[in-house]
Amino acid sequence: MGRNRLLALAIIAAVLAATSLTAWVISSAPGAVLQDEASISALPTPSGSDVASIEVAEGDGAGDIGRRLEQAGVIRSARLFDVLVALMGVEDEMVAGGYEFDRGMPTLQVIGRLRGGVTMPLMVTVPEGLRSEEVALLMERGGIVSAEDFRRALAAAEYDFPFLAERPPGAGLEGYLFPATYGFSRGVTAEEMVRRMLAAFDEQVTPELRQAAQATGLTLHEAVTLASIVEREAVKADERPLIAGVFLNRVRLGMSLDADPTVQYALANDPASVERFGFWKQGLTLEDLQVDSPYNTYVNGGLPPGPICNPGLASLEAVAHPAQTGYLYFVAREDGSHVFAETLEEHQRNVEEQQR
Repeated sequence: MGRNRLLALAIIAAVLAATSLTAWVISSAPGAVLQDEASISALPTPSGSDVASIEVAEGDGAGDIGRRLEQAGVIRSARLFDVLVALMGVEDEMVAGGYEFDRGMPTLQVIGRLRGGVTMPLMVTVPEGLRSEEVALLMERGGIVSAEDFRRALAAAEYDFPFLAERPPGAGLEGYLFPATYGFSRGVTAEEMVRRMLAAFDEQVTPELRQAAQATGLTLHEAVTLASIVEREAVKADERPLIAGVFLNRVRLGMSLDADPTVQYALANDPASVERFGFWKQGLTLEDLQVDSPYNTYVNGGLPPGPICNPGLASLEAVAHPAQTGYLYFVAREDGSHVFAETLEEHQRNVEEQQR
């Protein structure tokens, strides 16, 4: 018998042995892996008070973590946890930290959270470009706090971040609720949530970024205001610096911005308009463009009084590092990108071309 044939037979035998061992481990687990996991998944959703705090230290093995979870009532079987972690090959991917788990969670969900380092039970992703009312509704839909409580926290509480002192008198927190994915404990207050979002802004908008924005001639509040307009205008990521450059050029020349999103923001301050058209009305009419509001950049020169949404880091960076061009105009293509122009005549030709 040749050496290659012997090697092939040895490999086949090893594979069969491993398969048999895996089947035996699964079948010998308490209740069997699939049956046990199904029974855990069928448990009713625990109440907010039924939460266990688990500490995972660096170097903890799956067996130690599983026993801790079982003792706390998070999972039913530490052995099942150990088997699943081994079968998934994620023994070395458990992230250390202090976790809060609902008791009775499916084991696979617990493993997923441990691998992702998701320590808090309530997760919410705040996308870029939402106004504060939309953020409030997002928190309510996530079952974290009511929209009314969140709006009240925006208006009533005091937040001691130095960057907020740079706002003009009477300015709110629109623009400073940093878009990101957040994890919250059960029982978190609306004020704590707002503070977390402001802290994220303070961390992400670095001193270097603030200095770069101020080098363009804007205060931090003005930079956030312009970034909020760029956020709503830009569809293509690589166009953000170009759009920021256009608006900065217009501001420096004393031109009006003529930005549709500012009109949309103004219209949405009317609850009747929100009920009918949503927060960002599409298809603005000539009458809409004449709405009486300091946020209407068609009838008022310069920047509006404050941000119209909460911009992401990319739009803030675009304002701090705008493209240096002579562009003063742009018009949207069907795919969301824009055609830019330096003169009104060129812009009018671009508009006619896009209309065709």
